[in-house]
Amino acid sequence: MADSRVVLAVIATARASLVAGVVALTATVLAAPTAAQMLNAAAVSNPDSALAVELGKIQGDSISLDGAIQTALNGGSAAALEAAALVRAAKGELRHQKGAFDPDLFGAGAREKASLPFTSPFIGTETDRTSATAGVRALLPFGTEVEASMDGAKLENNSTFSTVNPQYNAAGRISINQPLLSGFGPGTSGDLTAAKLESQAALFRYDDVMLGVRTLVEEVYWDLYAAQRDLAVQRLIRRQAEAFVTEAQARARSGLVGPEDVANARVFLASQTAFEIDFEERLDNVSDGLGSLIGRRPARGLERFLPSDEPPSDFPIEPVDSLVARAMSANHELQAQESQVAATQARAKGAKWNAYPTFNLFGSLGGLGLAGTGQSVTIDSTTYTPTESGGFGDAWSEVWNRDFPTWSAGMALSIPIGFRAGLGDYDRIRAEADRQAEALERSRRIVADNVRIGYRALLNARRRLDAAKMGVDASRDQVRIGILQYNNGRTTAFELVRLGTDLATANQRYSRVLVLTAKAAAALRFLTSGAYPGPISSGGSTTP
Repeated sequence: MADSRVVLAVIATARASLVAGVVALTATVLAAPTAAQMLNAAAVSNPDSALAVELGKIQGDSISLDGAIQTALNGGSAAALEAAALVRAAKGELRHQKGAFDPDLFGAGAREKASLPFTSPFIGTETDRTSATAGVRALLPFGTEVEASMDGAKLENNSTFSTVNPQYNAAGRISINQPLLSGFGPGTSGDLTAAKLESQAALFRYDDVMLGVRTLVEEVYWDLYAAQRDLAVQRLIRRQAEAFVTEAQARARSGLVGPEDVANARVFLASQTAFEIDFEERLDNVSDGLGSLIGRRPARGLERFLPSDEPPSDFPIEPVDSLVARAMSANHELQAQESQVAATQARAKGAKWNAYPTFNLFGSLGGLGLAGTGQSVTIDSTTYTPTESGGFGDAWSEVWNRDFPTWSAGMALSIPIGFRAGLGDYDRIRAEADRQAEALERSRRIVADNVRIGYRALLNARRRLDAAKMGVDASRDQVRIGILQYNNGRTTAFELVRLGTDLATANQRYSRVLVLTAKAAAALRFLTSGAYPGPISSGGSTTP
């Protein structure tokens, strides 16, 4: 008789534990926050609820969404660093192309001495020549080549018939060469124009990558949120399974149930324990993925990151055509592709000009100067006395005053037979421009389709939340009724645990709907490059 009382006491204790566990889960779902409450990070869950207790037991490094995004943008993301390097490369190419139009200073100097065999009394046997040249040249965007130069030379010899010795020669000249066909305008400046557009495209792609990093971090962050809640709920289910095994064993000892009920309870516990391991592993995997994205590991002694923010659930809805229009005008990747198409078209335009024949007009304007030490020379009783005197300064004065002017003008024509080289380049570059234009159109259609998908997800978000809340309410009522039936002996503990599992699953579904909505809004912000209104974390530079 005493043994019977002990068994009954054990059964009563196990039943009370099971009922308490189911009631705790019921209280958790009864306290399930509404969509409005989820917007408040302080209103996580009722601190007295079983779910809040389980969430608190999960150890990890708490991280906010804004903190994760800032860490990724400020050097933690490999994609962001790669995009910044591409921008620097594009700027370097632009600087290189601009350098082609920078003025170029040039100069040269030489001294020559020679000993010559005697051939004529008018030619000395010893000559000493020192010469120098200096100037500046520049290439203009229209293909015009401009050069200004100054030449000077000092000549000494031992000829007795030299009327000026030493002799100072000076010359100044401004020359212009203007292509009219090949090399004109775009034929010369096409690469510079393309480099400017490619640099702009690189900046657009950098902004797109940075926004993509924001979006990806946010999506993984909400996955982390869902994984943490799934683990907490699964631990509640596993605890209920343990209570079910305890009661089944107690009933078996009293002879109320057979060994098959105990076996069923143990199978149920084993499966739920395996599920708990799976959920814990998934939480750790998502945490590792977040750590790789932001370039940081959890704090020392902690295994994983844990989210400190709740997913928002309420976002403004505007007409889908308006969203598509925003994406078409603001999407950074589309802007980058548009700039790339324009750059290739600029190169194609230049290649078309350079396929023409070469026809250049050229001309120059300058002056000469001569000075030196004059000496009289007598030939056949006739004495020649030169008037030249002075040094380089006098020679340069004659150049500036154009006492001895010079000028030249002409044209040059070159016609390649067949034009195959130039036209081949033009065909190749033009085909590449056409290919990029088709890729741009394909990207526009993909962006438009994705915007519509995200729009429908947000449009149906409220309905999904209502349906998930309805499922929670229905499961809650089932558990409430099941508890009453269990207390009256009209149902089994296994059925009661199954109802509790259904309630937990409904709660998990509710969390996933919140995450789905937040991720859809993040995707729309990415597609519209931030033009779509809604919560967005700040942080990170917008320039590399």
